[in-house]
Amino acid sequence: MSLASAVDPCAEHPLDDVLPRRLDAELAAFLRRRPGVDAAAELVGELADLVLAGGKRLRPTFAWWGWRAAGGESHGPGAEAVLRALVALELLQACALVHDDVMDRSATRRGRATAHRAFAARHRRGRWAGDADHYGDCAAILVGDLALAWADDALVTAGLPAAALGRAWEPWRAMRTEMIAGQHLDLLAGARRVESVEGALRVARLKTASYTVQRPLHLGAALADAPPAVTAALCAFGRDVGVAYQLRDDLLGVFGDEGVTGKPVGEDLREGKRTTLVATAVELARAAGRPEAVRELRDCLDGGVVDGGAVRALLVDLGAVAAVERRIAALTARGLRVLDRTPIDAVARGRLVELAAKATTRRR
Repeated sequence: MSLASAVDPCAEHPLDDVLPRRLDAELAAFLRRRPGVDAAAELVGELADLVLAGGKRLRPTFAWWGWRAAGGESHGPGAEAVLRALVALELLQACALVHDDVMDRSATRRGRATAHRAFAARHRRGRWAGDADHYGDCAAILVGDLALAWADDALVTAGLPAAALGRAWEPWRAMRTEMIAGQHLDLLAGARRVESVEGALRVARLKTASYTVQRPLHLGAALADAPPAVTAALCAFGRDVGVAYQLRDDLLGVFGDEGVTGKPVGEDLREGKRTTLVATAVELARAAGRPEAVRELRDCLDGGVVDGGAVRALLVDLGAVAAVERRIAALTARGLRVLDRTPIDAVARGRLVELAAKATTRRR
């Protein structure tokens, strides 16, 4: 029997409209019942603060609607097991965020000090031995490792039938590997001063689109034992919307409101991130015969003094912002066209359309 049909016919409370609250509750419950946490209480506390204090729950939400789109039930034991399994996606996200913050030397995340900064501050307050920043980095890496290990635990202990877990393992394995590969390509692009739009888009597909939208949808569809054509369509939709989500993130990183995003605006520029936005600007500057603009952008990416206002004005003047906005719109429209012609649950289709809009037009 497929997991999609393993439901309690007497259940009366659909999860569709209470999903964020139930996800928060399941996350808290999972963290409470982890064995052996006393030995790593400091790491667990930081992890709990990160995953429980905020976040859009975007990844498990996409996975849930992948499950529902493919015929998964909205309530009952099968749906509850899927909900518990989706905790794994928030823990995987926590791993990515903590490690990314260490690599990027980020100071804040979700409006609070990043894990490595919090650990370093604790070291300084306690006047402990050794270098505080090194301790902070090491402790944060361990928090990320713990989150990754517990993500696997959450998936395999959720109570899924063996067949459903076996189907889910393919997208889960792919998602973990693609996330790490994308992060490596991001580092490599900075080190090699890669300026190609295609290279930046490849990073966006692997680092963000895969584990934010595409593979969560794939995971949900696999749990529901979706037909191959439905799975392929959901993945195509997720790939396009996921890249558009990253492109919106690139714009928010330069033009967003720090009070809304919870991250310092302009951080991508200071860190020399080869985003699609900047790569587009460099290509447009070359095409317009503006070598001084190319030099200014390269100086910024190579660690020069960043005048945020001047760089933002240059990105607008070159047409890079408008070009990225057009690409976001085109990707989203293409993904929605695929979704529109795919035979899936009508309620789920509507919710996925809403999620695509939120993901690609958001301010945080």
